[in-house]
Amino acid sequence: MFKPIELFLPVKFIIKKFFIKILLVAFLLTPYDLKSLENGVNDFGIITLMYHRFEENKYPSTNIKIKEFKNHLNLIKEKDLKFINPKNFENEIKNKQQRKILLTIDDGFLSFYDKAWPILKELKTPFILFVSTREVGKRGYMSWDQIKEISRYDFVEIGNHSHTHEYLIDLTNKEILNDLQISKLIFKEKLGVNSNFFSYPFGEYSLGFKKIVQDLGFKYAFGQHSGVVDYTKDFHEMPRFPINEKYGELERFKTILNTLPFQYKSIEPKERYINDLTNPPNIIINFHENLKNINNINCFSNENNKWRNSKIEFLSNYSIKINLEGKFTTERGRVNCSLRENNNFYRWLGVQFVVKEK
Repeated sequence: MFKPIELFLPVKFIIKKFFIKILLVAFLLTPYDLKSLENGVNDFGIITLMYHRFEENKYPSTNIKIKEFKNHLNLIKEKDLKFINPKNFENEIKNKQQRKILLTIDDGFLSFYDKAWPILKELKTPFILFVSTREVGKRGYMSWDQIKEISRYDFVEIGNHSHTHEYLIDLTNKEILNDLQISKLIFKEKLGVNSNFFSYPFGEYSLGFKKIVQDLGFKYAFGQHSGVVDYTKDFHEMPRFPINEKYGELERFKTILNTLPFQYKSIEPKERYINDLTNPPNIIINFHENLKNINNINCFSNENNKWRNSKIEFLSNYSIKINLEGKFTTERGRVNCSLRENNNFYRWLGVQFVVKEK
């Protein structure tokens, strides 16, 4: 847009000045900026993937075949997504214009060390390995010597996954605190340092559990609800896409790589640990006003142990209520919402509730 004074300048000068502006903008923009402008995306966020076992085919719910894992890595490279180093996590969140992947592996199974680590080592692919300190050295798990070996590489982060990996959410706050304190002491003893990263066992957390994690000095904590990390997410309840034999199929994986952050202001209720009195929860999501076409949102939920289209009620232009048709009857209740953009990307938001044992 020309300023009024430019109306009085010679036409040749105006044209020359216009092209100088174009060249200056093109020079200042990185290739990733140009791609994001082309796609109409203002923030790609960080797609976080979660793996467990590798080529342990008798555990399909937590296993990935190594051939599929290699296909995933190749596809990420083909799509020009960057593997981020967890040591630069917050800086990478600020880098909104580049498509990015954070690779995480939970539990420290020996199959990771035998099957996946040689591949990641050769490619120098950054990742976080979350380990539960009680399990280290047991049958089927990595030893401390093996963990120390990989921790020496600057693209590797060893994250905390508690001490016992029990269903900690069902314990008292004092018991949870004791478990995590033990794990931190062992981390310090074995590795000489404590990690800033924590992974909730089974992805389950309550407000009390989350506060303990915060108070113990962990800067970041991951669940197992699906979604894309961005600046609007609580750093102590960050989402990940679980990958296994069922959900690691290549076509689905391609869809995951096309997900974007679903930016929201708040999700109610804040307490994700529910009981008979709070089940079904009264779910209200307040989105940021910069989202377009929010009226095209689709949500799915698994109340009464059956996945279905959720009944959505708009409370305002950027606020919705999920009207569940019954209680969550399994251990974990889930709501997943998506919003298709015009550029073949999908905004994705997952919410997980944990149903208290009776």
